[in-house]
Amino acid sequence: MAVVYLIRHAQASFGARDYDKLSALGERQAVRLGEALADVKPAIVLSGSMRRHQQTASLAGFAAEVDPGYDEFDHQEVIVAHKPAYKRHAVMVADLARGGRPRRAFQEMFSAATQRWIDGGDGYTETFPAFCERSEAAVRRTAGRLGKGETALVFTSGGPIAAVVSRLLSGGDGLWAKLNPVTINTAITKVVSGRGGLTVVSYNEHVHLGADLLTYR
Repeated sequence: MAVVYLIRHAQASFGARDYDKLSALGERQAVRLGEALADVKPAIVLSGSMRRHQQTASLAGFAAEVDPGYDEFDHQEVIVAHKPAYKRHAVMVADLARGGRPRRAFQEMFSAATQRWIDGGDGYTETFPAFCERSEAAVRRTAGRLGKGETALVFTSGGPIAAVVSRLLSGGDGLWAKLNPVTINTAITKVVSGRGGLTVVSYNEHVHLGADLLTYR
């Protein structure tokens, strides 16, 4: 059977004006990931087009071909559709910081924002079903490029990984809202491709991370 490893990017720069780059901790996570993957000899290495995807691949020691099918959904658009005032990044940061627990406040707000997206609200360039369809199509496209016994490494985001796993496990998108928030930075999800199609063998593996490097956002 062929194997596709879906790998979430290392920690990005939460709270910074430019989120789409790895934090210092994220850089350490990516190096540790590379050590864990040292014995893997992939036939294909892919990444989404986000900088955090490509930085993770590079620091892990791999040159990745870009496949935009593995891009994360536009989280800023999802946030603004829910909270129009957050169109200005500084307004969002200041508002979330008021309670003294900005990460928790962000997660609560973001959960509500993504639920609005899932429920079919307006204001989105890409609908939730279209995003899930794109993510599933990307992994099927990748599996189709692999020969028997070959391996692909894919550096992507938690959203596409959760979409793929939700569809393969349940046949729909219903698990996405539960899976997406618990995806760990640099965690590895294993999907095998055989005669029966695609099967999720493991999800969110992160044994390569010690407690000092484990992050969800």
